[in-house]
Amino acid sequence: MAGTVEQNLTAQGITLPAPKAPVANYVPFVRTGNLLFVSGQVCLGADGKMIATGKLGGPVSLEEGYAAAKGCAINLIAQVKAAIGDLDKVVRVVRLGGFVNSAPDFLDGPKVLNGASDLMVAAFGAKGRHARTTVGVSSLPSDAAVEVEGVFEVE
Repeated sequence: MAGTVEQNLTAQGITLPAPKAPVANYVPFVRTGNLLFVSGQVCLGADGKMIATGKLGGPVSLEEGYAAAKGCAINLIAQVKAAIGDLDKVVRVVRLGGFVNSAPDFLDGPKVLNGASDLMVAAFGAKGRHARTTVGVSSLPSDAAVEVEGVFEVE
């Protein structure tokens, strides 16, 4: 039987994908003590294709960016499950760091990252509330619109 977090995801129509393997010389996550650091996840959808590519404030709309950030969060959660097995062992989502592929005058990166933040709270409840940093960048791997990394406290 799925735990509470997975039931919350299922209620939103979300099935976790198989976590993606790293594409370079790094690992998808590192656990030290009760902290789990998850490497940045780009906005790959369940079909393995990018949810959004290009720049926010350019061809990518705020709504598409929000959906891309939500996709990143789904991929983060998939990596957490691979690391600890049971998502109900997450004590707290500590921090999300978001990178938004932005046109020079795009200032709504925090609104984009709400896609990831909103999903964390929907999935984990109050323990999904977290600190966050959002940074606009000039490019991301594979021209992804968004990339998100996370830190989680786990049992």
